[in-house]
Amino acid sequence: MIRIPKGAGWPVLTPRETSAFEHVADVYPMPSAGVELTRDSERLYHGYESVDVVPSELYEKYDVKRGLRNADGSGVLVGLTTISNVHGYNRTDHGVEPDDGDLIYRGYSVGDLVEAAQREDRFGYEEVAYLLLTGSLPTHAELDDFRARIDSRKQLPEGYLHIFPRATYSHNIMNVLQRATLLLYAFDPNPDDTSPEHEIDVALSLLGRWPRTAAVAHAAHVAEQNDERLMVPPIREGYSMAETVLDVLRSDEGFSHEEAMLLDVMLILHAEHGGGNNSTFTTRVLSSSGTDAYSAYAAAIGSLKGPKHGGANYKAGDMIEDVADHVCDWSNDDEVADYLAKILRKEAFDGAGLLYGLGHAVYTKTDPRAEIIRGYARRLAEEKGQVEKLDLIASIERLGPEVMRDVRGINKPISTNIDMYTGFVYSMLGIPQDLFTPIFAMARLAGWAAHRMEELYGAGRIIRPAYNSVMPNSGEYVPLAERG
Repeated sequence: MIRIPKGAGWPVLTPRETSAFEHVADVYPMPSAGVELTRDSERLYHGYESVDVVPSELYEKYDVKRGLRNADGSGVLVGLTTISNVHGYNRTDHGVEPDDGDLIYRGYSVGDLVEAAQREDRFGYEEVAYLLLTGSLPTHAELDDFRARIDSRKQLPEGYLHIFPRATYSHNIMNVLQRATLLLYAFDPNPDDTSPEHEIDVALSLLGRWPRTAAVAHAAHVAEQNDERLMVPPIREGYSMAETVLDVLRSDEGFSHEEAMLLDVMLILHAEHGGGNNSTFTTRVLSSSGTDAYSAYAAAIGSLKGPKHGGANYKAGDMIEDVADHVCDWSNDDEVADYLAKILRKEAFDGAGLLYGLGHAVYTKTDPRAEIIRGYARRLAEEKGQVEKLDLIASIERLGPEVMRDVRGINKPISTNIDMYTGFVYSMLGIPQDLFTPIFAMARLAGWAAHRMEELYGAGRIIRPAYNSVMPNSGEYVPLAERG
């Protein structure tokens, strides 16, 4: 167990030095609350109902690929990449045929990359990040050099911590991480440089600094709630990404090597997922305009924060807890299935009618990431005394697709995705829920950086898809004085 006494040598920021304890709400209310809603504001707030909702038949008429999806649910082909392949089906003359899922990083199956690192009892995320950025597995010397360069940028700029909490207090750490990234632009002497050397430097800097930035934001929030001073964790050189995350969160109670190795698996599995996922595509769209790296990565964070993307990872955990609270006998399939049916009918949980952690846009039969993490999760669950909870998750996995067929009439294969396990694993590791998605972002940065560079130096053309206008002709312009 790695234990370092909390507070030993830690810099301390007093209330005068940080506004984490001075959260002041905007005294000026939003226009809908501060200015009386009248007949004259009706169209302003509700006019969208008649102009923004395009009839669904028009999408079919003009063969529009909503969400950049084909009619069969597969993604519209918009680019070529040598970075990764997300495989979940085969396209044949008969359409899309389900297949076992696989995730390939630069020609290597992610399962092989995880297994190799675990077999050798070493942390593998940095090796995977190097692979994604360069296209090749590193030699021992190259990997040591890569880690040393990340270590060299773990320290935040001088004076940054005195600005950062004050400028970035927020209820959501993803918002904090986004603005903190944009703030780092101001400390870069050449922030708009898009040369390969500078792009690598920015990626290495953020790989080193994001864990500390997110941890300080979380610590500031906790300090405010407990009316304490903010204690900033010191830098630990030589720590892997996984060890760094656990250290800044749990240095007072310590963490085991096995716990850090499991988090390393999660980081590898989240490092990359093709160019078509929303946040990576966001990175590529901004990068295609030639904008700076900080703006591109901040935009990707904003995308990942969305509840339909990375922000969904805590939803599955909340749903599992809700099932656990409302099902008396977790081992009774009928009870579990009945409650899952209530969730689908919008009678329980969050009213959305969704079973989180089931189904995926690409994977059909299996999500390889879920297949990999399942075994590691069981080992930690046995150590933590959480086997019954894991068995409940297994029941939801097994029964969920059957209930979806019965309630919704869905007949296509429905696989468990990695979100089913993310919250459970992070909770066992003592990671607070508000850091689930930020950790996802830290891991995915390697993939975002690889795709940004491929867009900058490969595609070389600004992304600019077309929208077909179906607006009616408004006629001649009517002078303001003549409008009713």
